[in-house]
Amino acid sequence: MNPFRPNSPLVWSLALLSLGSLAVNAETPPAPLPATASAARFESRKNVPYADTEDILQQLDIYQPKQRASKKLPVIVFFHGGGWRAGNKAMGSGILSRLVLTEQFIGISAGYRLTPKVKWPDPLYDCKAAVRWIKAHASELGADPDRIAVWGSSAGAHLASLLGTTGEQKDLEGLVGKHLDQNSKIRCVVNFFGPQNFLTILGEEESAPNNNADSAVGMLLGGRVRDLPELAKAASPLFYVSAGTVPFLSAHGTKDPLVPFEQAQELHKALRKAGVESTLIEMTDAGHGFRSPELDARIDQFLGRHLLGKTVEIAATPIPKGQ
Repeated sequence: MNPFRPNSPLVWSLALLSLGSLAVNAETPPAPLPATASAARFESRKNVPYADTEDILQQLDIYQPKQRASKKLPVIVFFHGGGWRAGNKAMGSGILSRLVLTEQFIGISAGYRLTPKVKWPDPLYDCKAAVRWIKAHASELGADPDRIAVWGSSAGAHLASLLGTTGEQKDLEGLVGKHLDQNSKIRCVVNFFGPQNFLTILGEEESAPNNNADSAVGMLLGGRVRDLPELAKAASPLFYVSAGTVPFLSAHGTKDPLVPFEQAQELHKALRKAGVESTLIEMTDAGHGFRSPELDARIDQFLGRHLLGKTVEIAATPIPKGQ
C-alpha cells in the first residue's frame, strides 16, 4: 500500500496536520503563537504578495520582533508540507514563534501553488520567488539578504532542499514575480522528513499502487514515476548535490510511514561525499512528525552557527522518541 495515494486513509488523516507541521505529528499539533507574547514582543504582516498576483497561495506572512538583537537580522523562511497539494502558510506561525521571540531572527512563512492546478517545477519557482522578494525588500524588513535559512517539513522540506542544492542552477529560477534581478541563494537548510529521491521513494514494482499517476508524487510530476524517470530525477534534490550546496541539518523518524528514513540517509551520504556539511539526526522510533526539546536545542545551534556566526558543535547522536 502506498501512503502517498490520495485515497489512503493515512494521507487524509495526516495531510493537513503532520505533513504540514514542522516537528509535529497528528497527536501533537503545532503550538500557536502566544497571544500575549505576540502583542508585546513581535508584530506580524499577513498575506503579503510576493509574485505580483492575487493568488493567496503566492503570499507570505512576516513575523518580526519589536526589540532586535541587531539592526539587520537573519531570516528563517518556512515552507509547509501537505504532499504538494494541501496545507498552507498559516502552519508556520507556531513553528517560527520560538525563534522570533529570541529577537535574533525574522520569521517568514511562505505559501506556494499546489497540485493538481500546477505541476513540477511551479512550486519550486514560487519558493524561489519568495526568497527573491525577501532579498529585494531586505532594507524595508531590516533583514540581512545574505543570511537566509530555509526550513521545511515533508513536501516543504523537499522544496527547501531544492533551494539548498540548486542555488547555482539558473535554469531553475523561473520567471515568477518581478524581482528577477535578485537570486534565490540561501545560507543553510533545515530538512524535516523531506523526499529527496523520487527514483527510490516509491518502490520498484511496476504494479505497486504507489506508481500510479494519482499518487502525491505522480500528481506533482504529471504522471507515473516509472513513465517519467528523467523528470523524477530532475525534481529530486539528491541529484543536484555539489560542492556548492549549502549546509544541511536533517531530522527524520526511523518509523516514518510516508517518507522512508532512507531518503535522509541517501541525501546525507551524497552531501558528505561532495564535501558539504551535513548533520543527520535520527529520530528513533518517530513517525512522520515529532516534537523534541533536544532537537530544538540542536536546531538553535545549527542556526546560530550559520546565521549568527557562533562557533558550536552540533551533536548527531540519535534522539529517542519523546526526548
